[in-house]
Amino acid sequence: MFDLIVRNARCAGISNIAMDIAVKDGKIMAIEPSVDAKAAEEFDAEGFLVSSPFVDSHFHMDATLTYGRPRVNESGTLLEGIALWGELKPLLDKAEIKSRAHRLCRLAIARGNLAIRSHVDICDPDLVAVEALLEVVDEIAPYLDLQLVAFPQDGFLRDPNAKEQLIRALDMGVHVVGGIPHFERSMQDGSQSIVELCRLAADRGLMVDMHCDESDDPLSRHIEMLSQQTVHFGLEGRVTGSHLTSMHSMDNYYVSKLIPLMKEADIQVVANPLINITLQGRHDTYPKRRGMTRVKELVAAGLNVAFGHDCVMDPWYSLGSHDMLEVASMGLHVGQMTGQAEMREMFNAVTINGAKALGLDHFGLEIGKSADFVVLQARDEIEALRLSPTRIAVFRRGSKIASQPKQISTVTLGDEVSEVDYLI
Repeated sequence: MFDLIVRNARCAGISNIAMDIAVKDGKIMAIEPSVDAKAAEEFDAEGFLVSSPFVDSHFHMDATLTYGRPRVNESGTLLEGIALWGELKPLLDKAEIKSRAHRLCRLAIARGNLAIRSHVDICDPDLVAVEALLEVVDEIAPYLDLQLVAFPQDGFLRDPNAKEQLIRALDMGVHVVGGIPHFERSMQDGSQSIVELCRLAADRGLMVDMHCDESDDPLSRHIEMLSQQTVHFGLEGRVTGSHLTSMHSMDNYYVSKLIPLMKEADIQVVANPLINITLQGRHDTYPKRRGMTRVKELVAAGLNVAFGHDCVMDPWYSLGSHDMLEVASMGLHVGQMTGQAEMREMFNAVTINGAKALGLDHFGLEIGKSADFVVLQARDEIEALRLSPTRIAVFRRGSKIASQPKQISTVTLGDEVSEVDYLI
C-alpha cells in the first residue's frame, strides 16, 4: 500500500511513454509502466510531463520585491543597482525582509520551484538580513529548500568589517561562503579575497559560491584563480562560479586554456540569463554584447551548468515572476542552444543541474529520492520550454502543495467555437 501513485506521467529524462510513480513515506519507491498496487491517494497526470522540481541556483532574497525603493535604477546598470542597494539597506528591518521573502517563496512554490540558493548581504553590522533569512530557512523548510550564501556585497577586503561579519554569519548558520573578487579595489585584492575565502571554506568544510567576473572586462579573470584555489584546497565539485560574464568578451585562445582548468577543478557554473543580458553591455554602442557566459562551450566541455533567476523586482531588475522556464528559455535563445539535446540541457539547467550545483542529493526522479516533483501541462521538456506551461500540481515529499487548473482557451470564429490548449 503506497501513500501516493501518480498515474500516466511522462517522466522528464526517463521516458516519453506514460509511467506510474509510486510514493511512500515521502520517497519515490517505484517508476514503472504500470504500478499494480493501491495507494491512499492517486493523481492522474493525463500523459503530461512530470519533472524534478525547478531549482533557482542564484538569487538575492534580501533585496527581492523592493523595486522603486528608495528610487528606480534609471541607468539600468549593475553599479547603479549596487549603489541603490547601499541606500536601501539602512531602511530595512527584519519583519519586512521576512515578509517579502515569504511572498517570494510562495510565488516560487506555485511555479514549481522547490529549491533556491540565495546570496545574503553580510555588509551590514547588525546582520539583519542574515538573521531574518535564517528564520525563513527554518519556517519554509517543509515546503522548499532555501540555501544561504554569505555574500560580501561591498567587497571582502574592500569593506573593513566584511571579514568579521562574514565569519559571524557562518557561525549563525549560513551554509555557503560567498565572494565578489571583481568588486575589490584591485585585481590583486580580488585574488587575495579568493585565497582567503577558499581557505575559510576548506577549514569549515563548506561550499563556495562567488560572484565572479560579473563584468564586460575581458581582463577580469578571477575564475582562473578560483579554479586554481579550488584544486589547491581540495574543494573540487564544491565551488560555484556565478555569472562569469567576462568570459563573453575574452579572447578565444585564453578561453581554450581556461575551460580545461575549470573542468579539472569541477567548477559548478551558474549563469543568470535574464539579468546578465540586461546589465551587461551597457557601455556598448553597436554591436552590443549580451554578456552571458559561454554556456554552449562549457556544456560541451562537460561542466555542470545551472541557471539562476538572480533578481525579481529589485534595484537591479524591474521585472520577473520567478518562472525558471522563462530563465531557461532566455538562456536557450541567447546561447543559441537550439539543438534537441541542447534544449533538453537548458531544461536540466533549471532542474537537475541546479540540484547538483547546490549539493541537493535528494532531488531527482529516481527510486529512493524525495518525492518532490511538478506536473506540467506539456508532454516533454522542449514543449515545456516553448510554452512555459501551467504547473498543474506541485508535490513535496509526496504531498500536493500547489495546484492550478489546466489552461484551455476558447476561440470563437464566426459560428465555430473551438478549444485551444497550445499543444501541437
